[in-house]
Amino acid sequence: MNDNLYAQLAARFARTPDAVCLELENGSRYSYADLERETARYANLLVSLGLERGDRVAVQVEKSAQVMFLYLGCLRAGLVYLPLNTAYQEGEVAYFVSDAEPKAAVCRPETRSWFARVPQLFELDASGRGSIAEAAASQPAQFDTAASAADDLASIIYTSGTTGRSKGAIVTHRNLVSNALTLHEYWRFRAGDVLLHALPLFHVHGLFVALHTALLNASRIILLPRFDARQTLRYLPQATVFMGVPTYYVRLLAQPGLTRELCAPMRLFVSGSAPLLTETFNDFRKRTGHTILERYGMTETGMNTSNPYEGERRGGTVGFPLPGIDVRVVNDANGRLPAGEIGHIQVRGPNVLPGYWRLPEKTKEEFTADGFFRTGDMGLFDADGYLSIVGRSKDLVISGGYNVYAVIGQHVY
Repeated sequence: MNDNLYAQLAARFARTPDAVCLELENGSRYSYADLERETARYANLLVSLGLERGDRVAVQVEKSAQVMFLYLGCLRAGLVYLPLNTAYQEGEVAYFVSDAEPKAAVCRPETRSWFARVPQLFELDASGRGSIAEAAASQPAQFDTAASAADDLASIIYTSGTTGRSKGAIVTHRNLVSNALTLHEYWRFRAGDVLLHALPLFHVHGLFVALHTALLNASRIILLPRFDARQTLRYLPQATVFMGVPTYYVRLLAQPGLTRELCAPMRLFVSGSAPLLTETFNDFRKRTGHTILERYGMTETGMNTSNPYEGERRGGTVGFPLPGIDVRVVNDANGRLPAGEIGHIQVRGPNVLPGYWRLPEKTKEEFTADGFFRTGDMGLFDADGYLSIVGRSKDLVISGGYNVYAVIGQHVY
């Protein structure tokens, strides 16, 4: 069996080649057969440049259908996808390029000079036009997806660097496939689901969680270039699944058009990347009749826990450990703590990264002797098994004899 993530996705959506895969704001549509052809063109282009299995491809561009084709094309070719936040500036990009040593890069036209050290350099603008799209258009539309082992590297995602230099989290095909399959089942994806995609495509939430679950389901994906509350309301009646960060829900609640009637076709609202205030959780349920499903993940682990699809979704918590994933709360000596006591959150499972790029000592430091990853987050389980996160261990302040934790770091997705 080919453990390449693309092969796993294609095994599902290949059954419905004529189904709509992508729908864009301008009305353009791509079928799943189109997706197969377009990703083949990008894979062929990258291989024609002399890139070999394991080579890195750095990408810092705005959201478009073409960047999605590029990402999947990288996977098909056995290359390593390196997405960079569009907010990163020249100095940060210089560090990532120096550290990851990509053989190719795709950037916005205005930032071309930032990637001058990369051997193969292409451009892509917000409309999906540029030298990479032009070069791919002339390539063959067939490509035999590279045979990848489960432990082969699929992506490098740099952490937010809240405590020093960003670290490159190495993500394998096993990490991505296991998480996608688990979430697809846990969140009850079904025939006819339509994903309204308003998240960026440069981090875990939008690139991995949203895309992979939808592609596994051969769903139609309404790909919005960015989140806009009014625009989102226009598309909600056409969708069944929406994934967002807490601020998205706050902005939706500020729109008078957000009603039960508008949200009637929706099946699932998911929130992550930051804590969802209980007030927002309750207000959204009152306005729409839908209970937001909050979950917890990280750059290094993908998704770890989720509130249940069926059963109580408890505000202020991130639910239960996902199937196949061990989550524990421990004291400083790695001893498990009982319900109600705050401690260090540690995670073990097929979703957890094998380590950090070229940082063997840091990798060793972040894992316990029995294989649990130290998340750096502090939390507690309640008596019913729901996990709550209270902050970061490095942000602990003792005030008046009490432990006080700052807001969760940005590395949480």
